Amino acid sequence: MASWEQLNFQNSFSPLMEQFIFLHDHIMSILTLIMLIVGYSLSKLCLSKFNVTKQSENHELEILWTFLPGVFLIIIAFPSLRLLYLSEESEKSPLNIKTMGHQWYWSYEYSDFKDLEFDAFMSPVEKTTSFRLLETDNHTCIPTNTPIQMFVSSTDVLHSWTIPAMGVKADSTPGRLNIINIIAMKPGLFYGQCSEICGTNHSFMPITLDTRPIFFFKEWVKTMINS
Repeated sequence: MASWEQLNFQNSFSPLMEQFIFLHDHIMSILTLIMLIVGYSLSKLCLSKFNVTKQSENHELEILWTFLPGVFLIIIAFPSLRLLYLSEESEKSPLNIKTMGHQWYWSYEYSDFKDLEFDAFMSPVEKTTSFRLLETDNHTCIPTNTPIQMFVSSTDVLHSWTIPAMGVKADSTPGRLNIINIIAMKPGLFYGQCSEICGTNHSFMPITLDTRPIFFFKEWVKTMINS
């Protein structure tokens, strides 16, 4: 049985994920208000003795229960459209990464650096010291507080590159480039998995995102190029 912590979102480490959580809380507050109104109406109806059986018209009430749902939908729609626009916004980024999905691993190419590309396989269970089935032999490293543009595609079937804590999820489709934007607010290790049912081993395509301050990221780049 899931605990309360498992029913919540992961802690947000990007501005986009923060906006997703705010939108969720906004919609849940509206749904709570609707449930309270409907519950109050049902309780009044159940406790009524139905002394008045004559049917009568009430145009004001009909206008109200037609108008209110539309107002609620508008209140939900505008923040949703704003967040959809922010998640799809594409601007020039100082760092570009090309991510390719394979059966059953990911490969990364840092286009702004010469000869910086590698494959990321799931670490064997017996060698994993952190999270089982989520650790990779090579981490995808990005600098913090820096806009990152990632181009996602695939060489065989549909995959999906997902990091819940960053609020990013993009399908990797053969013959097509999907673009996602990432801004990591804090350093740390963040885990994800292929969330597309791309085959029997799709759950064995983990993603380990390593976010570091810009100085340590430059040191990592030098180490990877010289290795």
